[in-house]
Amino acid sequence: MSIRPGGSAAIPPRLNLARHCLARSADANPGKVALIVVGDVTAGIERAQRWTYAELDRAVRRIAGGLLSAGFVSGDRLLLHLPNGSDYALLFLGAISAGLVPIPVSAQLTDGEAAFLLEDSGAAAIAHTGIGPPGHAGDKACVVLNETAITRLKDSPPLADHADTAAEAPAYMIYTSGTSSRPKGVVHAQRSVLGRIPMHRDWQGLGPGDVMLHAGAFNWSYTLGVGLLDPLAVGATAVLYNGPKDVRVWPKLIGMSGATLFAAVPSVYRQILKYCAPAPGDFPTVRHFLAAGEALGPALLAQWRSATSKELYEAFGMSECSTFVSNRPGMAIKPGSPGKPQTGRPISVIPLSGPAEPLPAGEVGLLAIHRSDPGLMLGYWRRPDEEASAFRGDWFAGGDLAAFDGDGYLWHHGRADDIMNAGGYRVSPLEVEAALMDCPGIAEVAVGEYRPRDDVSIIAAWVVRRDGGFLDADAVLAHARSRLAAYKQPRQIFFVDALPRGSNGKLLRRGLTALAVQRPDA
Repeated sequence: MSIRPGGSAAIPPRLNLARHCLARSADANPGKVALIVVGDVTAGIERAQRWTYAELDRAVRRIAGGLLSAGFVSGDRLLLHLPNGSDYALLFLGAISAGLVPIPVSAQLTDGEAAFLLEDSGAAAIAHTGIGPPGHAGDKACVVLNETAITRLKDSPPLADHADTAAEAPAYMIYTSGTSSRPKGVVHAQRSVLGRIPMHRDWQGLGPGDVMLHAGAFNWSYTLGVGLLDPLAVGATAVLYNGPKDVRVWPKLIGMSGATLFAAVPSVYRQILKYCAPAPGDFPTVRHFLAAGEALGPALLAQWRSATSKELYEAFGMSECSTFVSNRPGMAIKPGSPGKPQTGRPISVIPLSGPAEPLPAGEVGLLAIHRSDPGLMLGYWRRPDEEASAFRGDWFAGGDLAAFDGDGYLWHHGRADDIMNAGGYRVSPLEVEAALMDCPGIAEVAVGEYRPRDDVSIIAAWVVRRDGGFLDADAVLAHARSRLAAYKQPRQIFFVDALPRGSNGKLLRRGLTALAVQRPDA
């Protein structure tokens, strides 16, 4: 992994992300409510877990002090494989406070998936409260922080101050699907918190008087960023939910918390429209709604506006830089476009090959971010070849095809590398195929996105049965459940006689959709 040299003059040489988000408000407004975690909506907001800025700052420094007292050192990696509870947020911030590098992963991961991430990351410890993968990372054993150990960390004497880390030092790592069959780690710097400022201003309109409610889980970078770090960085209040899944919770929570901003993936808005029947006047405290993680279709945008009389602003981003293109208050929305580059963001569309010179309006190329953007990752963990191929001179191109129109609006044209979008998560088809290939009865399998409707995209698998064998869709889906996190599992199985291939035998993934049939298990 290479470290970008120099940096912006506006970035101080020393910066700790946790301190930036907590210490200023803890000093200036210690009694202000910083974080509310609701587990039971029926019990009311008064019974929810809550921390003032002073309490949260101290709780985070307690965990930091406990980690350092336990012998961990700056730069050690800590895998967070936990249920969607408040401990997730506390350990994430506590590790950063201590100078460690937390790695939030989904609680839905299978033991095999978690074991791979543990070994690939070389983590010094895994925070895990259930029966799971062995505490082993490569050649060395690593510490397993169970429920008892986490309780001890929370009761430790607090650090006097958050660790004095360099702005260019790693702060946290997010695993995302790559062009190989295995996920890759995206390493973000402490300075990444400054790279989020354009989002506060242009997309969210976020200020200290806001109450931000996010509909995601703690392990997701969208939730940790927009739902936790952003409100804390400006002295606002973050509200998160970790109770039973029920779309009807969100209108209730908005009313209970007095949320002024609500963030979710577009599919959540679609479900609210279907099951909650919102009407104008139902969300009096909400200034506007926020959508990211997957494309917001024009039809859904129109339905939401009509039903609620509230605006829904979309943003586009990637794991390597969070969001950097968005719609915003005061700007005309072109349905189907996620908007314009946020103010100050060095964004361009460059050719698929050759010199990285920005293309003129109307020409499709690779969407690129200049390496001077403080929100851009430090690099990929132990993937020098993938990192090198993603940079073209000073431009990072993550594989998204796009074009700007004459008014400066971005239009997304899919992925250059076939990475799928499953409910906001980037998933490699190669990873899913690798998990399915040893399913008894499968001769060949290919995975891709499938659209049962224009506004819905799911993961599907096209399967060639072994000669003379019997295999049905339930067996394939059961095998997937044993190997893959829920968001990576195919939702539909198509049985076919052969996969589409070119003259050289290469899979023609874009030809899969033409093989879709009405009866997926026929």
